[in-house]
Amino acid sequence: MEMRSYVLEFEKPLRDLSKQLDTLRQQALETGANLSGEITTIEQQIHSTQHKIYTALTPWQRVQIARHPKRPYALDYVGLLCENFQELHGDRQYNDDRALIGGTAFFDGRAVMIIAHQKGRDTKEKIARNFGMPQPEGYRKALRLMKMAEKFGLPLLSFIDTPGAYPGIESEARHVSEAIAVNLREMAMLRTPSIAVIVGEGGSGGALGIGVTDRVLIFENSYYSVISPEGCAAILWKDGTAAPKAAEALKLNAATLEPLGVVDEVIAEPLGGAHYDPEQAATSLKSTLRKHLSDLCGLDLPHLLETRYQRYRKLGVYDEVGRVH
Repeated sequence: MEMRSYVLEFEKPLRDLSKQLDTLRQQALETGANLSGEITTIEQQIHSTQHKIYTALTPWQRVQIARHPKRPYALDYVGLLCENFQELHGDRQYNDDRALIGGTAFFDGRAVMIIAHQKGRDTKEKIARNFGMPQPEGYRKALRLMKMAEKFGLPLLSFIDTPGAYPGIESEARHVSEAIAVNLREMAMLRTPSIAVIVGEGGSGGALGIGVTDRVLIFENSYYSVISPEGCAAILWKDGTAAPKAAEALKLNAATLEPLGVVDEVIAEPLGGAHYDPEQAATSLKSTLRKHLSDLCGLDLPHLLETRYQRYRKLGVYDEVGRVH
């Protein structure tokens, strides 16, 4: 597997082995020497090191993978999964927020409505998309499209990937909290099937503002949390560098969220993360979406709404165990 140019701290042993492999291959090419044995040995070391690293990731390391700059974003998945995506713009009140996009498309031959957080790749696009942090008009645009989906009987597919809603003064002045709260209420009552997929970061109310759906899916290296690890560390320990400790405490990774019922299914990623093979990640996502969409579209409306209601009523329920004296 070819290493990407952006290397996380815990991936450095793989980078060093890859450099050795490149050097050997170049040497064999230039000198004509038979170095196949040495090359095979390095390749085996790379494979075993990959397995050792990526099968024992800490919660903080998975957060880092979720934020990887090469990780597929929503529009990447839409391009790989859907046909004829037609983006729709504006909240009809203030502006068009490019951090939260939406529009119609065909998935597996079925007309659907897409809403999604979208980050940028280069500096110019990151600024244009506000680093994937929506402002109030983004959530109001999303709500407009949800209502359109309801009107025309289109299932809703939501792709979540944000560190959180934009917390700036302008965003607060235009009532971002109210915009998110209205979305939570309206999505809970939306009269059409809905599925959310956490493809990267799922931060706070910024994520939840398009995430109150019938099914919530998550990629294995994504995270879903009430606050970022850095924010939690700053509050609890007054030290942002305690983020790894906070990530452990927050139980924000896929493997811990599924048993709690916060997410309904974990989608496997290629070894090392979705950025190593976006097509494979998209294929896994497509089969999972197809299954859940088929189940939901087979329900009559009263059953669909009741099932959604019961899903969210169960969250946060726990049993107290009495002390043994």
